[in-house]
Amino acid sequence: MADSEHLRLAVAELREAMGAKATPDAPIARFTSFRLGGPAAVLCECETETDLETVSKVVSENDLPVLVLGKGTNLLVSDRGFPGVAIRLGKGFEWISHEEESILAAGGMAQLPRVANRAARLGLSGLEFAIAIPATVGGAVKMNAGAHGSSVSEVLDSATVFNFGGGSSATVGAADLDMSYRHTNLAQNDVVSSARFRLQPGVQEKIAGRMEEYRRHRSETQPVEAPNAGSMFRNPQGDSAGRLIEAAGLKELRVGKAEVSAKHANFFLARPGSTAQDVFDLMARVQIQVERASGVLLIPEVSTVGEFEGEEQLRG
Repeated sequence: MADSEHLRLAVAELREAMGAKATPDAPIARFTSFRLGGPAAVLCECETETDLETVSKVVSENDLPVLVLGKGTNLLVSDRGFPGVAIRLGKGFEWISHEEESILAAGGMAQLPRVANRAARLGLSGLEFAIAIPATVGGAVKMNAGAHGSSVSEVLDSATVFNFGGGSSATVGAADLDMSYRHTNLAQNDVVSSARFRLQPGVQEKIAGRMEEYRRHRSETQPVEAPNAGSMFRNPQGDSAGRLIEAAGLKELRVGKAEVSAKHANFFLARPGSTAQDVFDLMARVQIQVERASGVLLIPEVSTVGEFEGEEQLRG
Protein backbone atom coordinates (compact mmCIF):
# COMPACT_ATOMS: atom_id res chain seq x y z
CA MET A 1 0.00 0.00 0.00
CA ALA A 2 1.26 3.49 -0.81
CA ASP A 3 2.77 5.68 1.90
CA SER A 4 1.31 9.13 2.57
CA GLU A 5 3.64 10.96 0.16
CA HIS A 6 3.02 8.42 -2.58
CA LEU A 7 -0.70 8.77 -1.96
CA ARG A 8 -0.51 12.56 -2.15
CA LEU A 9 1.25 12.39 -5.53
CA ALA A 10 -1.31 9.88 -6.82
CA VAL A 11 -4.17 12.13 -5.74
CA ALA A 12 -2.55 15.02 -7.60
CA GLU A 13 -2.23 12.83 -10.70
CA LEU A 14 -5.92 11.92 -10.54
CA ARG A 15 -6.87 15.58 -10.15
CA GLU A 16 -4.82 16.47 -13.23
CA ALA A 17 -6.31 13.64 -15.29
CA MET A 18 -9.96 13.92 -14.20
CA GLY A 19 -10.40 17.52 -13.12
CA ALA A 20 -13.51 18.14 -11.03
CA LYS A 21 -14.44 14.46 -11.17
CA ALA A 22 -11.64 13.76 -8.64
CA THR A 23 -12.15 15.31 -5.19
CA PRO A 24 -9.33 15.12 -2.60
CA ASP A 25 -10.13 14.55 1.07
CA ALA A 26 -13.74 13.88 0.10
CA PRO A 27 -16.51 13.24 2.65
CA ILE A 28 -18.10 9.89 1.77
CA ALA A 29 -20.51 9.45 4.71
CA ARG A 30 -23.29 10.89 2.51
CA PHE A 31 -22.83 7.93 0.16
CA THR A 32 -23.57 5.41 2.91
CA SER A 33 -26.92 4.67 4.52
CA PHE A 34 -25.43 5.07 8.03
CA ARG A 35 -24.29 8.61 7.12
CA LEU A 36 -21.18 8.00 9.24
CA GLY A 37 -17.42 7.92 8.71
CA GLY A 38 -14.51 10.08 7.70
CA PRO A 39 -13.27 11.17 4.27
CA ALA A 40 -11.59 9.23 1.48
CA ALA A 41 -8.16 10.39 0.33
CA VAL A 42 -9.82 11.01 -3.03
CA LEU A 43 -13.26 10.39 -4.52
CA CYS A 44 -13.45 9.71 -8.26
CA GLU A 45 -16.82 9.99 -9.99
CA CYS A 46 -16.56 7.90 -13.15
CA GLU A 47 -18.97 8.77 -15.96
CA THR A 48 -17.47 6.56 -18.67
CA GLU A 49 -15.37 3.46 -19.22
CA THR A 50 -12.48 5.81 -20.05
CA ASP A 51 -12.76 7.33 -16.57
CA LEU A 52 -12.56 3.85 -15.06
CA GLU A 53 -9.46 3.10 -17.12
CA THR A 54 -7.82 6.36 -16.03
CA VAL A 55 -8.41 5.65 -12.36
CA SER A 56 -7.30 2.05 -12.78
CA LYS A 57 -3.96 3.10 -14.25
CA VAL A 58 -3.18 5.39 -11.31
CA VAL A 59 -4.43 2.85 -8.76
CA SER A 60 -2.31 0.06 -10.24
CA GLU A 61 0.85 2.12 -10.63
CA ASN A 62 0.67 3.36 -7.03
CA ASP A 63 -0.72 0.24 -5.31
CA LEU A 64 -3.66 2.16 -3.85
CA PRO A 65 -6.60 0.59 -2.00
CA VAL A 66 -9.97 0.96 -3.73
CA LEU A 67 -13.45 1.41 -2.29
CA VAL A 68 -16.41 1.07 -4.66
CA LEU A 69 -19.44 3.09 -3.57
CA GLY A 70 -23.03 2.57 -4.68
CA LYS A 71 -25.89 3.25 -2.26
CA GLY A 72 -23.58 2.25 0.59
CA THR A 73 -26.23 0.15 2.32
CA ASN A 74 -23.75 -2.53 3.31
CA LEU A 75 -20.85 -0.31 4.39
CA LEU A 76 -19.62 1.04 7.71
CA VAL A 77 -16.82 3.54 7.09
CA SER A 78 -14.40 4.26 9.93
CA ASP A 79 -14.43 7.66 11.60
CA ARG A 80 -10.81 7.90 10.45
CA GLY A 81 -11.93 7.63 6.84
CA PHE A 82 -10.49 5.61 3.97
CA PRO A 83 -6.83 6.10 2.96
CA GLY A 84 -7.31 5.34 -0.70
CA VAL A 85 -9.43 5.92 -3.80
CA ALA A 86 -13.21 5.83 -3.44
CA ILE A 87 -14.94 5.24 -6.77
CA ARG A 88 -18.52 6.03 -7.63
CA LEU A 89 -20.21 5.49 -10.97
CA GLY A 90 -21.91 8.56 -12.39
CA LYS A 91 -25.05 9.22 -14.43
CA GLY A 92 -23.52 7.54 -17.47
CA PHE A 93 -24.15 4.24 -15.70
CA GLU A 94 -27.76 4.89 -14.61
CA TRP A 95 -29.49 3.66 -17.79
CA ILE A 96 -32.16 0.94 -18.09
CA SER A 97 -32.88 -0.81 -21.41
CA HIS A 98 -35.41 -3.42 -22.57
CA GLU A 99 -33.11 -5.37 -24.88
CA GLU A 100 -35.14 -8.42 -25.85
CA GLU A 101 -38.57 -9.85 -25.10
CA SER A 102 -37.55 -11.17 -21.67
CA ILE A 103 -34.21 -9.39 -21.11
CA LEU A 104 -33.89 -6.16 -19.13
CA ALA A 105 -30.45 -4.56 -18.90
CA ALA A 106 -29.26 -1.77 -16.63
CA GLY A 107 -26.16 0.22 -15.81
CA GLY A 108 -24.36 -0.45 -12.56
CA MET A 109 -25.55 2.80 -10.97
CA ALA A 110 -29.24 2.28 -11.83
CA GLN A 111 -31.37 2.00 -8.70
CA LEU A 112 -32.61 -1.57 -8.23
CA PRO A 113 -36.20 -0.54 -7.33
CA ARG A 114 -36.36 1.51 -10.56
CA VAL A 115 -35.34 -1.56 -12.55
CA ALA A 116 -38.03 -3.59 -10.76
CA ASN A 117 -40.62 -0.95 -11.60
CA ARG A 118 -39.58 -0.91 -15.26
CA ALA A 119 -39.91 -4.69 -15.39
CA ALA A 120 -43.39 -4.49 -13.88
CA ARG A 121 -44.52 -1.92 -16.47
CA LEU A 122 -43.30 -4.25 -19.20
CA GLY A 123 -45.20 -7.17 -17.72
CA LEU A 124 -41.97 -9.01 -16.81
CA SER A 125 -41.83 -11.02 -13.60
CA GLY A 126 -38.87 -12.01 -11.45
CA LEU A 127 -37.67 -8.75 -9.92
CA GLU A 128 -40.64 -8.10 -7.63
CA PHE A 129 -38.50 -8.97 -4.57
CA ALA A 130 -36.16 -6.08 -5.42
CA ILE A 131 -38.73 -3.30 -5.09
CA ALA A 132 -37.78 -2.45 -1.51
CA ILE A 133 -34.03 -3.17 -1.66
CA PRO A 134 -32.17 0.18 -1.47
CA ALA A 135 -29.26 -0.80 -3.72
CA THR A 136 -27.74 -0.03 -7.08
CA VAL A 137 -27.67 -2.74 -9.72
CA GLY A 138 -23.90 -3.04 -9.33
CA GLY A 139 -24.04 -3.45 -5.57
CA ALA A 140 -26.97 -5.84 -5.77
CA VAL A 141 -25.14 -8.10 -8.20
CA LYS A 142 -21.89 -7.96 -6.26
CA MET A 143 -23.46 -9.10 -2.99
CA ASN A 144 -26.25 -11.19 -4.54
CA ALA A 145 -28.89 -9.08 -2.82
CA GLY A 146 -32.20 -10.69 -1.99
CA ALA A 147 -35.44 -10.54 -0.06
CA HIS A 148 -38.66 -12.52 0.40
CA GLY A 149 -36.97 -15.81 -0.45
CA SER A 150 -35.58 -14.62 -3.80
CA SER A 151 -32.24 -13.19 -4.88
CA VAL A 152 -30.43 -11.64 -7.83
CA SER A 153 -28.82 -14.99 -8.68
CA GLU A 154 -32.21 -16.34 -9.81
CA VAL A 155 -32.70 -13.69 -12.52
CA LEU A 156 -29.19 -12.56 -13.46
CA ASP A 157 -28.14 -13.51 -16.99
CA SER A 158 -24.73 -11.81 -17.09
CA ALA A 159 -22.76 -8.86 -15.74
CA THR A 160 -20.12 -6.61 -17.24
CA VAL A 161 -17.32 -6.23 -14.70
CA PHE A 162 -14.45 -3.75 -14.69
CA ASN A 163 -11.42 -4.94 -12.74
CA PHE A 164 -9.12 -2.29 -11.31
CA GLY A 165 -6.25 -4.75 -11.17
CA GLY A 166 -6.38 -5.59 -14.88
CA GLY A 167 -7.78 -2.24 -16.04
CA SER A 168 -10.35 -3.72 -18.40
CA SER A 169 -13.94 -4.98 -18.63
CA ALA A 170 -15.27 -8.47 -19.24
CA THR A 171 -18.78 -9.86 -19.51
CA VAL A 172 -19.30 -12.73 -17.09
CA GLY A 173 -22.18 -15.18 -17.11
CA ALA A 174 -24.12 -15.57 -13.87
CA ALA A 175 -23.01 -19.21 -13.63
CA ASP A 176 -19.37 -18.06 -13.40
CA LEU A 177 -19.94 -15.71 -10.44
CA ASP A 178 -20.20 -18.47 -7.80
CA MET A 179 -23.38 -16.88 -6.44
CA SER A 180 -24.68 -18.05 -3.09
CA TYR A 181 -26.37 -16.42 -0.09
CA ARG A 182 -25.11 -12.80 -0.06
CA HIS A 183 -21.98 -13.87 -1.94
CA THR A 184 -20.26 -13.75 -5.33
CA ASN A 185 -16.64 -14.31 -6.28
CA LEU A 186 -16.21 -10.66 -7.34
CA ALA A 187 -13.25 -8.91 -5.69
CA GLN A 188 -13.35 -5.68 -3.72
CA ASN A 189 -11.81 -3.80 -6.66
CA ASP A 190 -14.32 -5.17 -9.19
CA VAL A 191 -16.98 -2.75 -10.43
CA VAL A 192 -20.18 -4.09 -11.97
CA SER A 193 -20.79 -1.54 -14.73
CA SER A 194 -23.92 -3.22 -16.12
CA ALA A 195 -26.08 -6.32 -15.81
CA ARG A 196 -28.65 -8.24 -17.84
CA PHE A 197 -31.65 -9.86 -16.15
CA ARG A 198 -33.57 -12.75 -17.72
CA LEU A 199 -37.20 -12.43 -16.64
CA GLN A 200 -40.50 -14.14 -17.36
CA PRO A 201 -43.72 -12.79 -18.90
CA GLY A 202 -46.36 -12.18 -16.23
CA VAL A 203 -49.68 -10.51 -15.54
CA GLN A 204 -49.07 -6.85 -14.69
CA GLU A 205 -51.76 -6.74 -12.00
CA LYS A 206 -50.29 -9.75 -10.19
CA ILE A 207 -46.76 -8.36 -10.45
CA ALA A 208 -47.92 -5.01 -9.05
CA GLY A 209 -49.80 -6.78 -6.25
CA ARG A 210 -46.70 -8.69 -5.13
CA MET A 211 -44.62 -5.51 -5.21
CA GLU A 212 -47.16 -3.64 -3.08
CA GLU A 213 -47.16 -6.51 -0.59
CA TYR A 214 -43.37 -6.36 -0.33
CA ARG A 215 -43.44 -2.57 0.15
CA ARG A 216 -46.00 -2.93 2.91
CA HIS A 217 -43.99 -5.69 4.61
CA ARG A 218 -40.89 -3.46 4.60
CA SER A 219 -42.73 -0.50 6.15
CA GLU A 220 -44.32 -2.71 8.81
CA THR A 221 -41.19 -4.62 9.85
CA GLN A 222 -38.17 -2.38 9.22
CA PRO A 223 -37.25 0.76 11.18
CA VAL A 224 -36.93 4.08 9.37
CA GLU A 225 -36.64 6.53 12.27
CA ALA A 226 -32.81 6.68 12.18
CA PRO A 227 -30.05 5.87 9.65
CA ASN A 228 -29.27 2.17 9.36
CA ALA A 229 -27.77 -0.32 6.92
CA GLY A 230 -30.52 -2.89 6.82
CA SER A 231 -29.53 -6.35 8.01
CA MET A 232 -26.28 -6.24 9.99
CA PHE A 233 -25.66 -9.99 10.12
CA ARG A 234 -26.34 -12.78 7.67
CA ASN A 235 -29.05 -15.25 8.58
CA PRO A 236 -27.56 -18.57 9.74
CA GLN A 237 -28.83 -21.58 7.83
CA GLY A 238 -32.30 -22.50 9.07
CA ASP A 239 -32.57 -19.53 11.43
CA SER A 240 -32.64 -15.74 11.45
CA ALA A 241 -30.11 -13.34 12.90
CA GLY A 242 -32.91 -11.10 14.17
CA ARG A 243 -34.50 -13.94 16.12
CA LEU A 244 -31.17 -14.91 17.72
CA ILE A 245 -30.40 -11.31 18.70
CA GLU A 246 -33.86 -10.85 20.19
CA ALA A 247 -33.66 -14.21 22.02
CA ALA A 248 -30.40 -13.04 23.61
CA GLY A 249 -32.30 -10.07 25.07
CA LEU A 250 -30.43 -7.50 23.01
CA LYS A 251 -33.23 -5.40 21.52
CA GLU A 252 -32.62 -1.71 22.34
CA LEU A 253 -29.05 -2.48 23.50
CA ARG A 254 -26.98 0.70 23.16
CA VAL A 255 -23.30 1.43 22.71
CA GLY A 256 -22.72 5.15 22.68
CA LYS A 257 -25.50 6.52 20.49
CA ALA A 258 -25.87 3.36 18.36
CA GLU A 259 -28.81 1.11 19.20
CA VAL A 260 -30.29 -2.27 18.31
CA SER A 261 -33.74 -1.55 16.88
CA ALA A 262 -36.77 -2.42 18.97
CA LYS A 263 -38.67 -3.09 15.74
CA HIS A 264 -36.20 -5.46 14.08
CA ALA A 265 -33.26 -6.77 16.12
CA ASN A 266 -30.99 -7.24 13.08
CA PHE A 267 -31.19 -3.51 12.30
CA PHE A 268 -28.84 -1.18 14.16
CA LEU A 269 -29.77 2.49 14.35
CA ALA A 270 -27.33 5.39 14.22
CA ARG A 271 -29.07 7.81 16.55
CA PRO A 272 -28.05 11.50 16.47
CA GLY A 273 -24.51 11.80 17.79
CA SER A 274 -23.51 8.28 16.77
CA THR A 275 -20.03 7.51 15.53
CA ALA A 276 -18.97 4.68 13.26
CA GLN A 277 -17.01 3.31 16.21
CA ASP A 278 -20.25 3.14 18.24
CA VAL A 279 -21.84 0.99 15.54
CA PHE A 280 -18.74 -1.19 15.23
CA ASP A 281 -18.62 -1.77 19.00
CA LEU A 282 -22.33 -2.59 19.03
CA MET A 283 -21.78 -5.18 16.29
CA ALA A 284 -18.95 -6.78 18.24
CA ARG A 285 -20.92 -6.87 21.48
CA VAL A 286 -24.00 -8.38 19.83
CA GLN A 287 -21.87 -11.00 18.08
CA ILE A 288 -20.22 -12.01 21.36
CA GLN A 289 -23.43 -12.13 23.38
CA VAL A 290 -25.41 -14.06 20.76
CA GLU A 291 -22.65 -16.66 20.58
CA ARG A 292 -22.68 -17.00 24.37
CA ALA A 293 -26.45 -17.35 24.42
CA SER A 294 -26.94 -19.68 21.45
CA GLY A 295 -23.57 -21.01 20.35
CA VAL A 296 -24.09 -19.40 16.93
CA LEU A 297 -21.45 -17.05 15.53
CA LEU A 298 -23.23 -14.38 13.51
CA ILE A 299 -21.34 -13.34 10.39
CA PRO A 300 -21.52 -9.63 9.46
CA GLU A 301 -23.42 -8.75 6.30
CA VAL A 302 -22.15 -5.17 6.55
CA SER A 303 -18.55 -4.58 5.42
CA THR A 304 -16.28 -2.41 7.54
CA VAL A 305 -13.99 0.06 5.77
CA GLY A 306 -10.89 1.65 7.30
CA GLU A 307 -9.47 1.20 10.79
CA PHE A 308 -11.52 0.68 13.96
CA GLU A 309 -10.48 0.29 17.59
CA GLY A 310 -10.66 -3.31 18.80
CA GLU A 311 -10.90 -4.78 15.30
CA GLU A 312 -9.98 -8.21 16.64
CA GLN A 313 -13.28 -8.29 18.58
CA LEU A 314 -15.41 -8.59 15.42
CA ARG A 315 -15.10 -11.91 13.61
CA GLY A 316 -16.16 -13.15 10.22
